[in-house]
Amino acid sequence: METRNHTRVPEFIMEGLFEHPHLQGLFFGIILCLFMASIIGNSLIILAIVLHLPLHKPMYFFTANLALIDIVCTSSVLPKMMQNLILGKKTISFNGCMAQLFTFTSSAATELVLLTAMAFDRFVAICHSLHYIIIMTKRVCITLAACIGALGTMNSLVHTLLMLRLDFCGPNLIQHFFCEIPPLLALSCSSTYLNEVMAFIADIFLAMGNFLLIIVSYGFIIRSILKIQGSEGKSRAFSTCSSHLVVVGLYYSTITYTYIRPLSGYSLHKDKMVSVLYTLVTPALNPLIYSLRNKEVKVAFRIILTVCKRDSC
Repeated sequence: METRNHTRVPEFIMEGLFEHPHLQGLFFGIILCLFMASIIGNSLIILAIVLHLPLHKPMYFFTANLALIDIVCTSSVLPKMMQNLILGKKTISFNGCMAQLFTFTSSAATELVLLTAMAFDRFVAICHSLHYIIIMTKRVCITLAACIGALGTMNSLVHTLLMLRLDFCGPNLIQHFFCEIPPLLALSCSSTYLNEVMAFIADIFLAMGNFLLIIVSYGFIIRSILKIQGSEGKSRAFSTCSSHLVVVGLYYSTITYTYIRPLSGYSLHKDKMVSVLYTLVTPALNPLIYSLRNKEVKVAFRIILTVCKRDSC
């Protein structure tokens, strides 16, 4: 009986995001700027929350976790992309592709559930403000974060193991700029039915299920805010939720478009463009979204910058 080793290609060739070789330097500069903006911005968010005592609250604890996930997500995709631009090649080893798939899928799933935890935190803060300190204790927050991370890792592990059981006989051209589930399934020469079913089920629970919970949470939040007397109180309550709502809107719109469809419904070129938003743009924008309208975070940034200037003198 023949072994299946011959059905596994040693490496994949990625189509990439850009099609004009003479502009590779410009593209590299753009990606580098986005990568640095994401790493520096999210690192500053984490540093501010860790060092500034007034930010030691559940809301900011989850924000720091979101920043960490964005760093992982960006780091799983952009460094390899920049390396290929510098070297003038578009290849990735099979094992490297599976590692990238696992890391990215894990961070994406974790972020979906974390956004729900952040909505729950806002729900408790606004709808049950008198019991907020009792409900959202440090132990509860840490337990939630640990469970969310474990869920995202287990989900990614299942998809990666299912991908490893597939045959890839060739062609080995990935019509994407990184290793993601849909374009990889399109390359397999064996049945991908189980992979598609498991991916669809997981995305229904992780994406649609969590999105429904967020909608329900904000339904109660809006009802409670409308009962608040005075426009100032309403404005303050809405401001605590606005950043989270913007992030949810950006992230869920792109993830849902990419994943909540059968494989036959994919347009790989369009999906590649949409993927730019949640791998390059959103991680770089999140620090701005969470800091521009947040006075406490701005104060923390000023303190950090003041300390850095003083130490450098």
